[in-house]
Amino acid sequence: MAHSILLVEDDKSIATVITQALREDGFDVTACESLARRDALLAGHTFDVMLTDVILSDGDGLASISTVREHAPRMPIIVLSAQNTLDTAVRASDSDAFEYFPKPFDLDELTQAVAQAVASRPVAEGSDDGEESALPLIGRSPAMQGVFRMITRVMRNDLTVLITGESGTGKELVAEAIYQLGARKTGPFIAVNMAAIPHDLLESELFGHERGAFTGAVSQQIGKFEQANGGTLFLDEIGDMPAEAQTRLLRALQSGRIRRVGGRQEIGVDVRIVAATNRDLVPMIADGRFREDLYYRLNVVPIHLPPLRERQEDIGALVRHFLGQAAGEGLPARQASSDAIDVLKAREWRGNVRELRNAVFRLALMARDDVIDESSVNDVLPATRIAEHADAKHGFDAALELWIETMQPGEGTLYHAALAAFEKPLFEHALERTEGNQLRAARMLGINRNTLRKRLAELDIAPESFNRRR
Repeated sequence: MAHSILLVEDDKSIATVITQALREDGFDVTACESLARRDALLAGHTFDVMLTDVILSDGDGLASISTVREHAPRMPIIVLSAQNTLDTAVRASDSDAFEYFPKPFDLDELTQAVAQAVASRPVAEGSDDGEESALPLIGRSPAMQGVFRMITRVMRNDLTVLITGESGTGKELVAEAIYQLGARKTGPFIAVNMAAIPHDLLESELFGHERGAFTGAVSQQIGKFEQANGGTLFLDEIGDMPAEAQTRLLRALQSGRIRRVGGRQEIGVDVRIVAATNRDLVPMIADGRFREDLYYRLNVVPIHLPPLRERQEDIGALVRHFLGQAAGEGLPARQASSDAIDVLKAREWRGNVRELRNAVFRLALMARDDVIDESSVNDVLPATRIAEHADAKHGFDAALELWIETMQPGEGTLYHAALAAFEKPLFEHALERTEGNQLRAARMLGINRNTLRKRLAELDIAPESFNRRR
């Protein structure tokens, strides 16, 4: 006997396509266009699975799932929506939907999900009636919809998550979303940027230290693991960890216990780990710069954030969102014309969403009119990057200003973050000029050769790669 499917969809063309696809796979499909007809069908029939759109002519298909549960408490529900926001994905998950598909969706994936729903027949759990999330994760692009779906899949469990993506794509926002929407939201959220902490202090920052553990340790310090106990620990830029710290981190993840630097007693900690990196860790494993066993311990659930250049269709929504933010922070209320959006879409945005946000705030402050047009964008945000036109005297200052504006290092991290960003390219430049000769590079930099050798190892720079004579 064919499994029965109830399809609630008021777009006739979409309903026809779905119905045909499911019937070709052997399902018995009943389609309707309204909540009223849905309720009438549920009152007189039993269905194995229901597929429902969110916005229907007589109401919200997602908000009324509680009514469906009165008729069929165990029936899996698959939500379809053109309102492709994180809030919609979260609402679908909170309502115990079996799966959520943003439109447009892959028809093969949808039919496969229906088959899985029929096979699973899960017991519906009660949903929380919390308020919708206001997290600033925005995007109708397929890539961002995939991110939203992954967030909803990990928010009800404690699986370790590894977020990858270029700087400025919003990795910390994803980590905060996983925390705020998850079971540990009443616990602390502790973020630590590996690239902003000197390597010799990193273990103390993570695990704490006892008084007298090293010179300057005048009192006991509680590390980030203990501070995050019962909550979430976000390890940003995990690819910048030195080898010694990687070993201790792996041990902590395996055992759930840490030991403060200089301490003898092991301390049990209960934390969820969310890690992030803008590096490709796989070649780093091959080069021996990142532990393979740590990678697999962290990469339980991978979430990749696309660069802004791969989701240009989201720029308009992001611009409108940031203009709203700017107005909320006291800047003039502005709107952006379609021509202005087109100009912004054509930009490179090497700093990704973070750079776009800063640019929009600058437009909100400096644009002449309430409606930002193409000329305003070109006047306030010249297409040529400032660092490319700065003269020799002001070039470094301009580059530093651009870096601070784009990357927005956190309060109290500017010094170490700037060192991490500028030190490596500086050493690489010296090695390039000296063809990998460390002695000459040390003289050029004005530092001791041993100091250079130590920093090259810590920064994962191979001086032999700069020797053109090899």
